[in-house]
Amino acid sequence: MSTATLPSRQEVNQDDCWDLASLYPNDAAWEEDFRKLDARIPGLESFRGRLSESASVLAEALRFDSEFDRLAERLGTYAFLKTTEDQTDSTYQAMKSRFQNLAVRASQAASYMRPEILGVSEATMAEFIKDDAIEPFRLQLERLLRYRDHTLSDNEERLLAMQGEMASADSNAFRQLNDADLRFGELEDHRGSTVELSHATFSQFLISPERKIRRKAFDQYYRQFAAHENTLAATLSGSIQRDVYYARARNYPNSLEAALFPDNVPVDVYNNLIAAVRDSLPNVHHYLEVRRRKMGLKDLHHYDTYVPILSDVEKHHTWDEAVEVVIKSLEPLGSEYSAALEEGLRGRWADRYPNRGKQSGAFSCGSFDGDPYILMNFKPQVLNDVFTLTHEAGHSMHTWYSSRHQPFEYYNYTIFVAEVASTFNEQLLTDYLLRNANDDNERAYLINNELDSIRATVVRQTMFAEFEKQTHEMAEAGEPLTVESFRSVYRELLDAYFGPEFVIDKSLELECFRIPHFSRAFYVYKYATGLAAAVALSRRVLEGGEPELKDYLSFLSGGCSKDPLDLLQDAGVDMTSPDPVKTTLERFGKLTDELDTLI
Repeated sequence: MSTATLPSRQEVNQDDCWDLASLYPNDAAWEEDFRKLDARIPGLESFRGRLSESASVLAEALRFDSEFDRLAERLGTYAFLKTTEDQTDSTYQAMKSRFQNLAVRASQAASYMRPEILGVSEATMAEFIKDDAIEPFRLQLERLLRYRDHTLSDNEERLLAMQGEMASADSNAFRQLNDADLRFGELEDHRGSTVELSHATFSQFLISPERKIRRKAFDQYYRQFAAHENTLAATLSGSIQRDVYYARARNYPNSLEAALFPDNVPVDVYNNLIAAVRDSLPNVHHYLEVRRRKMGLKDLHHYDTYVPILSDVEKHHTWDEAVEVVIKSLEPLGSEYSAALEEGLRGRWADRYPNRGKQSGAFSCGSFDGDPYILMNFKPQVLNDVFTLTHEAGHSMHTWYSSRHQPFEYYNYTIFVAEVASTFNEQLLTDYLLRNANDDNERAYLINNELDSIRATVVRQTMFAEFEKQTHEMAEAGEPLTVESFRSVYRELLDAYFGPEFVIDKSLELECFRIPHFSRAFYVYKYATGLAAAVALSRRVLEGGEPELKDYLSFLSGGCSKDPLDLLQDAGVDMTSPDPVKTTLERFGKLTDELDTLI
């Protein structure tokens, strides 16, 4: 019987690690730029009281600020990525902390800019905006002027800026506890190997064909969250209270509207999503019942919902095989897209495999001046990891296109549209795999995977979005946020979303304490709306021709040059309508019916 433990960072093959040289060749180069940026902080103060003098002075100040931000982005991206390699490495934790401190001091120094610009009379600002010197910053200024009612006085803004480092204490504490301190022990898998249980390997155990292993992994994993539930509840409560505080301080009606304001997204889009998914829950419950029957189980638990229904169909991919499948599936996006992505994935854009202390999950982290890096915890035996790879590749190529077609000021797209680019790729991968299925069993396997993807991306993320909405409303109403109140809210949602025939283990109530996205509230709904938009756009590209492809690549190249809903409208989908969400959920129901007939 063998024992498999995660390697240390030093034991990982360098070719399997990302190469951060596009940002900095080494820590010494980072330190040099850090000193340069630190020395430029007083320059931010030099424009205080002068922004109303002329359009040229205002343009000079905005240019200085933009150049400062560009270098700060490069420094911050490098420091962040280094911390994710090994959360226990104090050297890079210190580097990140130093950068955060610099960022807070810079924010304090520049805190006068927004209120001072907003203090310029409307007539004067109208004249400034017409000036050629302002042209590179015109859209930036127009968007800033939307914040007139939500910007405080100079001194008040300075005080809020000074709170930056303190305000992130709860999310930092959660990350350290979740990624570095929690230990889940070891488990024997169905092949007889002893494997370290971690965030990265938990999903591996949940797809085990042996139910007793899935159940043991589930119980052993959540035992640690039960042991730390009070600490985790405190960090989550702190995050929510922070959101409520800042929304009130800036005169927003509530924290949800504050979160949606930057994207200019109506609250109706958020509420319509929840309503549309709630209406479709009978389809979800039907799918779960089909799953229970096809698996031959008397009852269905959460740990039974990730294993493929057809356990005898295996889809095993090495990294190189996964890259090949992803690239082939994305051929409808043209040679430029495919060639750039293939070079990056076969090169060193990606940090491929798990190691001790490495941040769990996956993400894409791009910047204007560096490669669009991807963190993975890739496991060859998990088909979802191929989908995760193409998902993160979608983000990275979005950055690749936007940074090449937009200036720094407008390249960094919002999260709302980001999720469209990533889930679009997942749709193309699904289409490719279904077209190349060998038989009904493989087709059923892939349909099962697509159903689970929609359930995870639309249904599950909407449940999370509803949890965020309810808990923030509780805080705004002055209701206590405790272990029990969190568990109670989450339990009601679990009962509603999984249905009366599903067995909800009490420990599943603790899931609300392990979702990293909850420390960045009102983010997850964008996964759901993103998939709905992606379904519509992918069909448009696959069934269309050159004009439709051009529209989509223009969308990828758009950065934040327009508001998110306008970018999507130009690409061919209207997200102010509930139709894209309804269409996706109707597809879910039809796929469930097909699955029921295939196996």
